[in-house]
Amino acid sequence: MTKNRLEAFSDGVLAIIITIMVLEMKVPHGADLEALKPLFPVFLSYIMSFAYVLIYWNNHHHLFQAVKHINGKVLLANGHLLFWLSLLPFATGWMGENHFAEFPVLLYGIIVLMAAVSYTILSNLLIKIHGQESILAKALGKDRKGVLSLVLYLTAISFACFYPLISGTIFVLVAVIWLFPDKRIEKILYP
Repeated sequence: MTKNRLEAFSDGVLAIIITIMVLEMKVPHGADLEALKPLFPVFLSYIMSFAYVLIYWNNHHHLFQAVKHINGKVLLANGHLLFWLSLLPFATGWMGENHFAEFPVLLYGIIVLMAAVSYTILSNLLIKIHGQESILAKALGKDRKGVLSLVLYLTAISFACFYPLISGTIFVLVAVIWLFPDKRIEKILYP
């Protein structure tokens, strides 16, 4: 089975997710800078979530550059990833509207953790299909960056109900770690 439709569908879903997130930001009723103040937490959560969606789109693109074919399990794993990412607009809005309160931050943490887990599952399935000697397997290696992200998400979740600001800081840290494109696949594909 070719990968083209999966890539096109994923691109479309991610574009819709970003569109939904931006539409959740309501236009203020005032025309001065003071009217923007209440929107600051909403805008901050939007920036963070936009970065996450951009990171997933970028890494998803790189992942599928190293893939020749897919199967039904990959389609399901990709759908699993898209499911968790599609929940980001809700969690983003709830977290921003409630000024990074405990339970919205907890939910956000669970969603980004599950997105990371589902991306790991997708990557591992693709490696299984293409073999341990494949470009993808060589490029991803032990995926220390992915493992570190999972550990940081679990840490953020454990802090969410007591110190949501620490959790938010950890979410930003993980985004910064991944913000610079993962060059492992590019280095092997385009030496």
